[in-house]
Amino acid sequence: MPIPAAGYPRTAAHSPRVQVVETTDSTNADVVAAVVTDPAGWPHLSLLVTDDQRAGRGRLDRTWTAPAGTALAVSVVVDAAMIPPAQRGWIPLAAGAAMTRAVRHQLTGHGATAELKWPNDVLVDGGKICGILAEVVPGDVDIVVVGAGVNTRMSRADLPVTTATSFAAIGVECDDDRLLADFVDDFGKTLARLAHDDVERVHREIEKLCATVGREVSVSLPDGSTLQGTAARLDADGRLVVGVGTIETVVSAGDVVHVR
Repeated sequence: MPIPAAGYPRTAAHSPRVQVVETTDSTNADVVAAVVTDPAGWPHLSLLVTDDQRAGRGRLDRTWTAPAGTALAVSVVVDAAMIPPAQRGWIPLAAGAAMTRAVRHQLTGHGATAELKWPNDVLVDGGKICGILAEVVPGDVDIVVVGAGVNTRMSRADLPVTTATSFAAIGVECDDDRLLADFVDDFGKTLARLAHDDVERVHREIEKLCATVGREVSVSLPDGSTLQGTAARLDADGRLVVGVGTIETVVSAGDVVHVR
């Protein structure tokens, strides 16, 4: 059942609709269904949030779960009609960058470092604290739903893999409202830059945040092959350019491992 958004006053200042639910299978699935049914009721930057998501979905249709109360799941509606089609590939990267900066704000004074891993994971001191999934609403290519799952109060024992981390695991108390407010505010501003054709600024800012650029990487590609080389840069569409000797390969999708 919906809960009043009174617990998220800062977030509500940056969003036309903040709907909180006690539990759900997937915030992304819920928002996609809601937008299909009532698009006018879910305007740009509307969001659904819970701390008990039972069947979250990640990239490549992976599923993940977390004990109730230990992770924050949020899905945001993006009106992509305002963004030129050629620049919409930056939307998930913009979300990742916005969450990276929001996490950094939470870490102020704690000595930990948040960085963006291409294409849209957020790392804290090398451990994954947040994953992001963007999907187009069926039947309307101009509406995108962006979901994020953030490990907030998850103990080290509850972390799903050794490469994951959480605010609690590093001794930081997460302010959920501030985190979401910072995320939505930043994300909205970056989307506005894309809408006003300021993609070069967006490109520079995201590339600066991206810990993948400059690293030796191993990329598992959708066709089952693996590409190993140096992540040289992001191209004009936000794709990862990997160099192997004198040959450069543009990667639009794949699982990246930072080798060193």
